[in-house]
Amino acid sequence: MTTQIEAARADVITPEMDFVAHAEGLAPEHIRDEVARGRLVIPANRVHLEKGLKPIGIGLACRTKINANLGNSALQSDLHCELDKVLCAISLGADTVMDLSTGKDINRIREQIIAASAVPVGTVPIYQVVEELEDIADMTARQFLDVVELQASQGVDYMTIHCALLREHLPLVEGRVTGIVSRGGSLIAKWMAVHGEQNPLYTHFDELCDIMRHYDVTWSLGDGLRPGSLADASDAAQFAELKVMGELGRRARERGCQVMIEGPGHVPMDQIEENIRLQQQWCDEAPFYVLGPLVTDVAPGYDHIASAIGAAMAAWYGAAMLCYVTPREHLGLPHLEDVRQGVVAYKIAAHAADVARRRPGARDWDDALSRARFRFDWEEQFRLAIDPETARRMWQEAARPGTSRTSKYCSMCGPKFCSMRLSQDLADLRKESDPGQECEEVKEIPA
Repeated sequence: MTTQIEAARADVITPEMDFVAHAEGLAPEHIRDEVARGRLVIPANRVHLEKGLKPIGIGLACRTKINANLGNSALQSDLHCELDKVLCAISLGADTVMDLSTGKDINRIREQIIAASAVPVGTVPIYQVVEELEDIADMTARQFLDVVELQASQGVDYMTIHCALLREHLPLVEGRVTGIVSRGGSLIAKWMAVHGEQNPLYTHFDELCDIMRHYDVTWSLGDGLRPGSLADASDAAQFAELKVMGELGRRARERGCQVMIEGPGHVPMDQIEENIRLQQQWCDEAPFYVLGPLVTDVAPGYDHIASAIGAAMAAWYGAAMLCYVTPREHLGLPHLEDVRQGVVAYKIAAHAADVARRRPGARDWDDALSRARFRFDWEEQFRLAIDPETARRMWQEAARPGTSRTSKYCSMCGPKFCSMRLSQDLADLRKESDPGQECEEVKEIPA
C-alpha cells in the first residue's frame, strides 16, 4: 500500500485528498500537488481511517489548524477525565489532539482516545518507553522501535520523535537560562550523556521511517532544543537542531513518509518572523507545527493569552498548525476549564491568521456574525460564536429584567445609548426625509 505522499507523487488523488479538498474549498489537484512536494500533510493512519477518522490537511495551502495536548500524568487524572477533555476540545474545534499520557495504563487511555476521536491523534512515544523503565539510560533502540510499532498499530496518526537532537548539540545548551525544556529532548540528552553515544533515534532513523511508512503515520520531528524562555530564543542550539530537522525531513520523504516540523516555544515578537522564515528555508516549507510561541515569560495563569499572541503572528507568517497552551501551562496538568480556555484562545488566533491570509471563506464567518449583531439577532450571534455556550451565558447573566432575545440593545449601553440602534434609526430617518434617496455604492478599498 502507498502512503499519501507516494500516491500524490504518482499523480493519484486519494479519497483522503478529495475529502480535504472539499473541506478547504480547494481543488483536489491542488491538494495532491501540495502533498507531493511535502508542503502539506494528511495525518491519517490506515488503522484510524478504518475507525472513522475524518482526514484533515495541514500546510500552507490550508486553513490554520490547532492541536490540543491531553493525557494523564503520573500524579493526576484518569481515563474518564481525559476523555471529557478530548470531547470538550473537539467540540470547540480542535483539529487534532495529542495524548501525552505519562502515568499508568497508557495503552488503554490511548485506545479510548483514538476510538473517541474522529480527528487525528498524536503521541510522543518516548513517554511510554520511560514509563516502562526505571531510568531512560536503560532504554535500547529496540525498545523504542517496539513502542512506535505498537502505537502505530493502535491507530496513532502522527508522532513526535526527537531524532534531530545530536550529541554535538549538547555543549550549545550550556549558558541557557532554562536549559532543555522539552521532556523528550531532556530524556534523550541524558541517554547520550550516560552512554557517550549518538542519539539512538537518529542512528535508527531509517528503521523508524519503515514503521511510519507501513501505517502512513506522519512524522512530527520534535524540537528537543526549543527555547523555554525569551532569553534562550533563536540561539545556536535551537537552530543547529532545526538544520538537522530539515535533513531528516528530506530523508523521510525519500522513504515515502509525510513530515511536519515542530517549532518553539518562547520567542519575542520581533523574532517570530525570522524563525518561520528559517524553518521554511531549511526544511523545504514542510508544515511548521509551533507551540505558541509565548511572547513573554511573566504571565503564569494567563499563558494561553501570552502564547495566542505569538501563535496568531506565527500563523500569519506561515506556521501551519498551532499547539495550544492552557492557562495552567508551567503550573500543572490542565483541568477541563483550562482545556476550554486554551482551545478557544487558539481558535481565535488561527482564525485571525486565516482572515489575514485570505483563506477561502474565512472572512465569511466574521461578516455573518457582524450582520447578525447589527440585526440584534442574538440567537444567530450565539450560534456563530467560537464558543456559543459562553456567549449565551454571558448575555443572559448581563440581561436586565424585561430584556428578551428580541431586544435591540444589550446591558452595556441600554436602549438610549446603543450605537447600532441609533444607526438603524438614522437610516430610517433618512428614508423618511427623502424616500427616493439611494445609498451610494461603497467601493471596496484595495488591499
